[in-house]
Amino acid sequence: MTSWFRRRDHNIFTNATSLLVCGLLAGVVVAAAAFPAAAMTGLAAKAGGKTFANLPSELKEFSSPQITRAYASDGKTQIAVFYDEFRSDVPLKDISPHMQNAILAAEDRKFREHNGVDLKGVARAFVSNNQGGAQQGASTLTMQYVRMSLAYSATNPQEVIAATEDSPKRKINEMKYALQIEKQIGKDQILERYLNIAPFGNQAYGVFAASQVYFNKKPKDLTIGEASMLAGMVKAPSSFNPTVPSGLEQITDRRDNYIIPAMLSMGVITADQAEKAKKEKIPTKVKQIGRGCAWVARNHWGFFCDYFDRWWKSQEAFGATTYDRERRLKSGGYRIVTTLDIKGQSGARKQITDRQSDSSQNALLLAGIEPGTGKVRLLATNRKYKLDDPDNPKNEISSDPKKAAKKIRGTHPYTTNPLLTGGGDITGYQAGSVFKIFPIIAALEAGYPLAYPIAAQKQYKSGYRISPSSPAACGGGYYCPKNSGGGGEGLYTMWSAFAKSINTYFIPLQERVGTDKVVAVAKRFGVQFRQPKDAEMTTVEGGVKEWGAFSLGVTASTPLDMANAYATLAGDGKYCVPTPVEQITTQEGEKIDIGKPHCIQATTKDVARAALDAARCPVGDSAQLGSCNGATAGPTKGIVKHPVFGKSGTTDGSKTASLIVGTTKIVVAGYMANPDYPEHRDQMDHDVINPAVQYTVANYMEGKDRVQFKKPSSTKIAYGEQRSIPDVTCDSVSSATNRLEDAGFSVSRGSEIASDCPVGTVAGTNPSGRTIKNGVVVLEISSGKKDEEPGGPGPDNSTPPRRN
Repeated sequence: MTSWFRRRDHNIFTNATSLLVCGLLAGVVVAAAAFPAAAMTGLAAKAGGKTFANLPSELKEFSSPQITRAYASDGKTQIAVFYDEFRSDVPLKDISPHMQNAILAAEDRKFREHNGVDLKGVARAFVSNNQGGAQQGASTLTMQYVRMSLAYSATNPQEVIAATEDSPKRKINEMKYALQIEKQIGKDQILERYLNIAPFGNQAYGVFAASQVYFNKKPKDLTIGEASMLAGMVKAPSSFNPTVPSGLEQITDRRDNYIIPAMLSMGVITADQAEKAKKEKIPTKVKQIGRGCAWVARNHWGFFCDYFDRWWKSQEAFGATTYDRERRLKSGGYRIVTTLDIKGQSGARKQITDRQSDSSQNALLLAGIEPGTGKVRLLATNRKYKLDDPDNPKNEISSDPKKAAKKIRGTHPYTTNPLLTGGGDITGYQAGSVFKIFPIIAALEAGYPLAYPIAAQKQYKSGYRISPSSPAACGGGYYCPKNSGGGGEGLYTMWSAFAKSINTYFIPLQERVGTDKVVAVAKRFGVQFRQPKDAEMTTVEGGVKEWGAFSLGVTASTPLDMANAYATLAGDGKYCVPTPVEQITTQEGEKIDIGKPHCIQATTKDVARAALDAARCPVGDSAQLGSCNGATAGPTKGIVKHPVFGKSGTTDGSKTASLIVGTTKIVVAGYMANPDYPEHRDQMDHDVINPAVQYTVANYMEGKDRVQFKKPSSTKIAYGEQRSIPDVTCDSVSSATNRLEDAGFSVSRGSEIASDCPVGTVAGTNPSGRTIKNGVVVLEISSGKKDEEPGGPGPDNSTPPRRN
């Protein structure tokens, strides 16, 4: 748009013939030349009154492009600006009187005297331009404002040409508009609008931008020398550009020998002020005004800024197309308060930099979201949001052999890919056992209580068919998962199985509930399934019912997806679409609702509260309704010092490692992965990812009240319908089995333990006393020995926590 305003009124009146073609203008000029005092009536009107009267005189309403500013959640910390033209309107009272006087000295010294059209000036330009004299324009400041207004309000290219071309027709239009606008608004308002729309070069539009770019100050603080320099640039910003030697010479001459003397002759400055102003140094460098996310003040805000930018462009309320939405962001002059928590973001970034180098090919990704609102509070990683410099590249060659063969560079240390939130070619990462929360939720919805027992095995032969050549296959092509590190057999509930991450509990649970039901929960809780093969698997045709390993986290997800899924539990089952926006305010001060929390009830409150109770176990907290008997990320509770819930996860070969930790105020999901090459051979370390997440949450919660999680309204969701277990101590195995099955229980044979009962008889049951109706009862077999403590990896025995 800058080219619209660099053209001046040279050669407007090229010859007498062109004027005669437009009789109206000739009449006006001749009348003004013969009778300089005549207004636009009398002879001028007789020359073409009807034609002149028929010209339009009402300028279209328009808004010049304005800077949009985005702030952190505190409403004070500016994190980014968006614009096509660096411009921000200011009222005349906030513009230095020196600037006001300087622009009149430069462009229209009779501004306060004429009624929009300077007839003497028109006549003078006509005579000079057609008698071989110096080429002159005849535009008043009001007419210049009209021209710029017509260009800004143009709705198609032809209107832009009509508003800016050097032609008599355009001049006539400007004159008619100028006369009318002088009747409608006062001189001060015209001057204010002009100063806010005029171009000053170097991407500065309007006096606010010019003051920032050239002098890094507000318009009200401009000195005489500064104001006169800026005023001198408006005529031809490219020619009078002080950052190039030829422009510096020209603007110095224009300021010192034209504008400042004009201000002196106008009586708005004294001779002493004029001499002092000429000694003021003209800047040869300008302030770089960054725009968009690649220019954010601090690099660790870049990924959040990018998330906001992508979110804006996805909102149909801002336009029918992505292009329309982008234009609106960059020209709408909005004030946007985002959800970014500065303290939380800084804390997350510190935890990352303390543990992982920015140049590492392995990314440490942290995403934090507020339960019950969907407000994204932090997005941090060991990358800088920046494009790699093609002329001086710093990014290493990708660790993916196929990409490396083509010399394609990786995402470290710079990238603009949405590593934490997904989009584009970022489809996510396998996260492992954090997905086990979904079969728990599906089971609770189906009526299975938290106390539902399953006798887990070291290896479980499922009914899911897979390739017989798969490492996870057994029995001629059935999916047969094992527990991490081997072992893990025993009787488990949802509490204890989640605490120790028992694979051979969750796959049987998934089978009983139905894989399609488990996948449906994940969808409701916000998992996006961005990989085409994952999306295909979620359909019946794709084989959703045969997706045996789903609950073990084999599908791709992002940290933001999973943080929000767990936040749905802390939000009492309310899933909220993630949002980066607290409030959007228009230029006129109107607050709009776009970006406000949009939530649905993804599951019942009781199911959410019960599932959360089980999720307290893996992170070292105590379940309010049951017994955990272990933890895979046990130090979490002691570090955060608040009630916590969450889960750790690890994929095959430790190619990714994850930890999710939540409180009533924040849920943070951390992933450690290689964004460039998922099949890498590095082992991701929980000694890195776990403390990064734990201390990020602890830092965020510092100073906040300790709030306990809510219990379900009924304990039935925890314990189900209970039945007494017959006492079969010292019975034979066959007798005990019959008695228990007659009572409605499923019976499983367990390990041997020392007892007073005869060898081979039943020493006891697990559980004992009472258990869920139709539940599993494990027979413990007597070894007849009493000189050693019972062993084995069951849920009631002490075993080292596993990170999976």
